[in-house]
Amino acid sequence: MNRIRQWLDRSGMGSVLLLAVVLAVVFPLAFDLFRLNLVGKYLSYAFVALGLVMLWGYGGVLSLGQGVFFGLGGYGMAMFLKLEASDPITTKIQSTPGIPDFMDWNQITALPLWWEPFRHFPFALLAILVVPTLLAFVIGFAMFKRRVGGVYFAIITQAVALILTVLIIGQQGYTGGINGMTDLKTLLGWDTRTNSAKYILYFLTVALLIGAIVVCRWIQQSKLGTLLLAMRDKEDRVRFSGYDVAMFRVFAFCLAALLSAIGGALFTLQVGFMSPSLVGIVPSIEMVIFAAVGGRMSLVGAVYGALLVNFGKTYFSESLPDLWLFLMAAMFLGVVLAFPDGLAGLYADKLKPWWIRRMSLRKGAPRTETAWRAS
Repeated sequence: MNRIRQWLDRSGMGSVLLLAVVLAVVFPLAFDLFRLNLVGKYLSYAFVALGLVMLWGYGGVLSLGQGVFFGLGGYGMAMFLKLEASDPITTKIQSTPGIPDFMDWNQITALPLWWEPFRHFPFALLAILVVPTLLAFVIGFAMFKRRVGGVYFAIITQAVALILTVLIIGQQGYTGGINGMTDLKTLLGWDTRTNSAKYILYFLTVALLIGAIVVCRWIQQSKLGTLLLAMRDKEDRVRFSGYDVAMFRVFAFCLAALLSAIGGALFTLQVGFMSPSLVGIVPSIEMVIFAAVGGRMSLVGAVYGALLVNFGKTYFSESLPDLWLFLMAAMFLGVVLAFPDGLAGLYADKLKPWWIRRMSLRKGAPRTETAWRAS
């Protein structure tokens, strides 16, 4: 038992195991299906926060455009689901049956060729993983090879988010425009709106999230993770040691994009729509807040940060609709100013030492009493 406990402490898997119990056992027992579905949506954002921990916390590169990759993953899944919902029988009242409704509204009479491959689920899954990663590679390679970083890289990623938002809204006939893609009901004939489907999608999200944390934790403990930390703190020293700093940063950026895309696809499955409001600058900055509140060096903390911020957003908007934006800002500023390392820093610096002292006092109390009696 002691060996297991020591391994959990040394590897950091104890906090991961606790998170898995909270998400897979405590939340399903504590919340009704509506609230649990909200938690599932929040956990899809947690994938983005994990990517930011690897990119920003470990790699030292702040991206303010992760909504781009979240949106690409979401739209990739939405395109497949929309085509499945647009069979000729369902859309027989349209001018052109067999195409998505927003295309018919915009007088498009045939499905565009680049939409055709998304009729096949394996291709859609491959596109969800490859397209955002490839875009991140192109942007990262172009920027990092020219040693563009810091605030300049953050601004460039914001510009990419703005460009993609304008493109999606402008090409209404092909993307659904400002309304996005809605009325997504089935996945390979499986109705995703039923209660059982919502439970399955929730547990699928939890399983993939825990798997992503384990993979990221493995990367952090490897030589690659050590190099990412070294590049963040002493970039020139790593470069003079013969390592290609740019390509390591490209890898971190691609990993963050991949995780964000997975989160976007899971979001679309659980919520049943995808829109440009989840792609632009504002949602991208909110995603950075998730990592900042949770702790940009903690994978588990990032998940708790995403849950806390989104729970607060939901609670404040329901209870105090006129003040919720100010309360969200106050919560973020309060956490960051009081605990610069986020919730993970609060636990490591305050709660954990207090708990250790309390346990040591409890263990020492009987011994002190026994020694007193013996004397």
